Amino acid sequence: MVAASEHYYMTAEQYLEWEEKQPLKYEYMEGEVYTMTGGTLPHNDISFNFASALRNHLRSQSCKVQIYDAKVQIADSRFYHYPDVVVSCDQRDQKAIKFLQYPCLIIEVLSPSTEGLDRGKKFQNYRKIETLQEYVLVSSEQKYIECFRINEQGFWELHTFSESDELQLNSVEFNYSVNLIYENVILIDETEIE
Repeated sequence: MVAASEHYYMTAEQYLEWEEKQPLKYEYMEGEVYTMTGGTLPHNDISFNFASALRNHLRSQSCKVQIYDAKVQIADSRFYHYPDVVVSCDQRDQKAIKFLQYPCLIIEVLSPSTEGLDRGKKFQNYRKIETLQEYVLVSSEQKYIECFRINEQGFWELHTFSESDELQLNSVEFNYSVNLIYENVILIDETEIE
């Protein structure tokens, strides 16, 4: 969701205890703790639209749809991230309080300051989650969505969706208009933001 502005070094156990007492959120990557900074209103609107649509779709199922403040622990406990939207339908996450561990779907809304991290290190980390079936990257500058989906051979395949398409997410049997994900979102070139 956001760019790191400062970072610290500590163990995973120290991070979990320390972060609970902080006014801000922090991500953890192999001993380094990064401060999370705020995103734009279009970024927020896209995340909210996506989470709302998923929540309505999954209402009668035992799936958790979380947004912004939901931390995900990567299987080996060396990484903790805050995706923009995360869905877990795994029973082991149903009573989770501090973080999810078994998501099937993770969504990140891209911005110029975070795109490299979301496409690179975060995706590399998320792929370590055995239950993850789809990783979705959503542009905040144009109506364009990329879905990385793991195939039967264990390889991640890219599926793209643009303005006139219907987004298909197999992990949660979700079909939805790309235009509705961007409903009431003003797409702004971030170089124009003051």
